[in-house]
Amino acid sequence: MSDDDTLEDMRHVRLAAAANPRRATQADTAQLAGLFASAFMSDPVIDWIARPGAQRHRSLQHFFHWVLSVRAIPFGEVWMAEDASVCAAWLPPDAPASPGGLLEQIRLLPLFIRLCGVSRLLRGQAMADAMETNHPHDRHYYLSFVAVAPLFQGMGLGSALMEATLRRIDASGSPAYLENSNPKNTRLYERCGFAVQKNIAPSAAPPLLAMWRPAG
Repeated sequence: MSDDDTLEDMRHVRLAAAANPRRATQADTAQLAGLFASAFMSDPVIDWIARPGAQRHRSLQHFFHWVLSVRAIPFGEVWMAEDASVCAAWLPPDAPASPGGLLEQIRLLPLFIRLCGVSRLLRGQAMADAMETNHPHDRHYYLSFVAVAPLFQGMGLGSALMEATLRRIDASGSPAYLENSNPKNTRLYERCGFAVQKNIAPSAAPPLLAMWRPAG
């Protein structure tokens, strides 16, 4: 068997894992936080708001650990390939899309200082405000984040996982919403049935495209 055959076999195995995901648990949090941190290191919006330099990866890991353990996994709609090569963190209709209340925002200030650094904290706040202001009021599933390990990007794992999770959402009769922070992913989301509504990013920020998918 040639090296090309071996790589193709590995691709099929990973595609099968992405197409048959399992629900993530709190035991997966650390591994998935590392996946998301690596996948988003050069994301245009993250690059605009997150601290530069050697501490970025560690601060992203800390941020995604909080997102997963507190705001996503408890609602039961975080889905991953068994090998953690790809993961989609959905929030169901009854889950809050953002931290609520002034006291909660104050409590989370150290988390966001660690993510953005003091110099970019206002950027992070402006982006968060734009996301909250433009978030749809209709009941929907919200794709908080989706990530493919950098080593396996371009293999179709993201498409396979999205299709698998959207089948579940379609069965529930719910629409879906996401904010696309990377233009190179627009065609993937459009193939999955999402349509661009508008750019919701604050002035001077990279585009953040609000995308909506009707029920079914």
